[in-house]
Amino acid sequence: MANLKKIFLPDIGNFKEVDVVEILVAPGDRVTPEKGLLTLESDKAAMEVPSLEEGIVQTVHVKVGDKISQGALLFTLKLETQQVTFSETPAAPAAVSQKTVPLPALESCELPPPAGALDPNVQTTTPAVYASPSIRRFARELGVDLRNVKGFGPKTRITQEDVRVHVKSALAEPAPISSKSMGSGLPEWPKVDFSAFGLVEIQPLSRIQKLSGPALHRNALSIPHITQFDEADITDLESFRKNAESTPPASWPVEIKPRLTLLAFLIKVVVAALHRYPQFNASLEAGGENLVLKRYFHIGVAVDTPHGLVVPVIREVDQKGVWDLAKELTVVSEKARTRKLLPNDLEGGCFTLSSLGGIGGSHFTPIIRAPEVAILGIGRAAIKPVWQGEAFVPRLLLPLSLSYDHRVIDGAAGARFIVYLGKLLQDIRRLLV
Repeated sequence: MANLKKIFLPDIGNFKEVDVVEILVAPGDRVTPEKGLLTLESDKAAMEVPSLEEGIVQTVHVKVGDKISQGALLFTLKLETQQVTFSETPAAPAAVSQKTVPLPALESCELPPPAGALDPNVQTTTPAVYASPSIRRFARELGVDLRNVKGFGPKTRITQEDVRVHVKSALAEPAPISSKSMGSGLPEWPKVDFSAFGLVEIQPLSRIQKLSGPALHRNALSIPHITQFDEADITDLESFRKNAESTPPASWPVEIKPRLTLLAFLIKVVVAALHRYPQFNASLEAGGENLVLKRYFHIGVAVDTPHGLVVPVIREVDQKGVWDLAKELTVVSEKARTRKLLPNDLEGGCFTLSSLGGIGGSHFTPIIRAPEVAILGIGRAAIKPVWQGEAFVPRLLLPLSLSYDHRVIDGAAGARFIVYLGKLLQDIRRLLV
């Protein structure tokens, strides 16, 4: 006789009451390890919970619209191999293993905090939605809320054509951005029929763009940005980096190609600067009355992916060497590109680096990621003539763009910070003294 096993929600990080947005299986479906069971969505990420077992779904214990936390009973599976049957009593959250289960993140990005943003008069009851898992996935990729789509299939089920019609209708009459969402006192977004001037093509924003847009808008409007520009001489550092890259440590994983990038050095240099200028490693409390000075050093690194920009966080950078950071950058970048970042991977950053050097360009004005107070933009290094007393000599200069919150950091402190970064990059030996 086949055994039954209860499947509980594993540890997904410091998240409670996460929304169930899609059930991917039904009673009678066969599941295998890594097959998706359901999709959850927090205020920072959407993630698909995979099966760790092989068997037949007997019972689905959750539904779309439920809010669940670690330890919640999700499914009962009928196993086809001999396993020890779990107790009928659901495991309490505290009894669930704290080992993180790899839940591939479909899309990850920052969202504006929801507190105080909901109208208490708005009805929040979730209507029933009749659509297959493939239609739900299709709608999710287009950013369509199926609760707003009218189904014309059998028994009012939603079809793919219903979703397409809904999208075309929404694009034909786009809702204006309200003055409330644009910031106090700003006029509404202009409505323009661009097709009146020539041929146009309508392209929906990606999900990450839709989710990150409001947060970027909030940060740009609410934080008084100052951007300080400079160039760092990295001629000697680049020579040292190339030589060091040819001799990776013996502990470097053989399956990962050794890459000692400039970004690894930049992270170490930034942490040294945060030690010297602790106001950059801080956050304003929500009320704006107090400054929280952090004694830990977690650095966010912007990663360009086919699905949009995400910012995973590398932790305890002050306790790691350059080769350790190079390895971690390689791993976390691959996780970002393959949508395997967990919500915990995106939290707790103190300071962010955004490097466009691989693409090109020099200086730019990066937007601060609240609640951080500063961000460093890095351009592409270029050989330039530098006067050294008697003649111009060719030197490799790295463009730096430091944006900081003027409520916390004044211009003099901003200038000192970026000049100190330049000194460390010019002579990396300064990190030792």
